[in-house]
Amino acid sequence: MSKLDHQGTGATSDAVKLELQADCYAGIWIGHAATTKDPQTGVVFLDPVTPQQLSNALAAAQAVGDDHIQQQSGGGVNPDTWTHGSSAQREKWFTAGYQKGTLAACDTFSAPSL
Repeated sequence: MSKLDHQGTGATSDAVKLELQADCYAGIWIGHAATTKDPQTGVVFLDPVTPQQLSNALAAAQAVGDDHIQQQSGGGVNPDTWTHGSSAQREKWFTAGYQKGTLAACDTFSAPSL
């Protein structure tokens, strides 16, 4: 992370790539926590994720997209100022992590498109 450009902004900036990677990791965590058992108790860490809970997680990702926040503030959408990614990008990367469940699926820095 020390090699990242933390000052840059924009739809393909390192800041956006890092945030989208975090969204993807969140998806991985939720998927695995619902299937991984505590070695001491034998109980899974989370109950299986319901469709409603998954829908709520995607809605939360959408709500914190830079485009959505800019629209809600009454200003225009300016991708050049983004630091977290669009609503669609955030949903896409959370879903990728949840469905694929691998760190390789979260490589936003090598992805041909975000």
